[in-house]
Amino acid sequence: MDKRIVISGIGVLASNGVGRAQYWQSLRQGKTGFKEVSLFDVSNLKVKIAGEISDFDAKVFLGQKGLRSLDRSTKLLCSAGKLAIDDAALNITEENSQDTGVVVGTTLGSVYSISEFDKTALREGPRFVNPAEFPNTVINSPGSQVSIKFNIKGFNTTISTGFTASLDAIGYAIDFINFGRANVVLAGGVEEMCIQTFLGFYKLEFMSGSKDGNLPICCPFDKRRNGIIFGEGAAFLVLEELEHALSRGANILVEITNFSSVFDPYRINKYNPRGDGIKNAMRLALEEARLKPQDIDYICANANSTVKADKIETDAIKEIFGNQAKKIPVSAIKSMTGECFSVSAVLQVAAAVGAVKEGFIPPTVNYHEKDPECDLDYVPNQARQKEIRNVLVNSFGPSGNNSCLIIKRYEK
Repeated sequence: MDKRIVISGIGVLASNGVGRAQYWQSLRQGKTGFKEVSLFDVSNLKVKIAGEISDFDAKVFLGQKGLRSLDRSTKLLCSAGKLAIDDAALNITEENSQDTGVVVGTTLGSVYSISEFDKTALREGPRFVNPAEFPNTVINSPGSQVSIKFNIKGFNTTISTGFTASLDAIGYAIDFINFGRANVVLAGGVEEMCIQTFLGFYKLEFMSGSKDGNLPICCPFDKRRNGIIFGEGAAFLVLEELEHALSRGANILVEITNFSSVFDPYRINKYNPRGDGIKNAMRLALEEARLKPQDIDYICANANSTVKADKIETDAIKEIFGNQAKKIPVSAIKSMTGECFSVSAVLQVAAAVGAVKEGFIPPTVNYHEKDPECDLDYVPNQARQKEIRNVLVNSFGPSGNNSCLIIKRYEK
């Protein structure tokens, strides 16, 4: 990386915490956000729980004006933007708005709006659709609305790379700051809970309990794991070039060391059992950051409680970190937030920042039965106090995308 880039603000809405402080506290306490779905009817489904953000009211964050035509994804993302801007004490003016950008990772963010819009068109005819709802059907609508809401006139980009999308958004923001295209970037992601996306993962039998009807369980690395618990969320990080952050007296949370991304084509919706992509992404991240395995104090894992992914990640860590692998704490915050698809990675980064700033490692909750094929230190069930310098964040999905981010404690 050419420039020193720092994180100066976090805005997060997750099923187990809203706002940086509450989110970090929930992670420290091992608090999950799983509850019975209330946004739609699940009475005829085997799976009835998810990581839903209950009682969400956008007016609390954004006021009354201009919300009527916005969908849930957009309201969640704009609320996260407000939290992040406030957390960073960022003052966006006409003078600096051109130097501020927005990049959002989302893949399913418009599915509900598209479905509802098309439902009216099919049932009543195209002439009877509500034109005010049309903008929500475009996948970059949530990110665009953030720029409109907060008068951000720099670049605005939406990235849809599936499970890694929000980490890829951070990588994109890093590049734009390095290129001198922006001084400040809001980088993050969003996915909303809706019947269409819920059923998608349910019918693919990706969810715990969707095959056998047993009580869903989210237990990454545990021998009992059998699928994800689906979740939703929105989060933004405020990324800045260091000198810019210092010039405005920003509260610097952490420094970004390196981002890496590797595409590993195998089969659609199938993990490569060799884990070549995530291995190469981790290797590249360490090499470019000029770090040795012993320099990593914590790995914030991708692990989402699926049988194959958790084993692949374990094997990859053991290969890349060698003798050091069993000495490095590895934990899975998806055991508390659920698998939130495109937004999961930025929720991991927000957790990693908390680990560095607050000196604790979030636990892998619901870990009770050891799997002999997953034999690392997974920080079971209780947070661990530890002074942390460097954190590696892993994100990968079953269709080939693999991304890693390394953050470190900020030192002058």
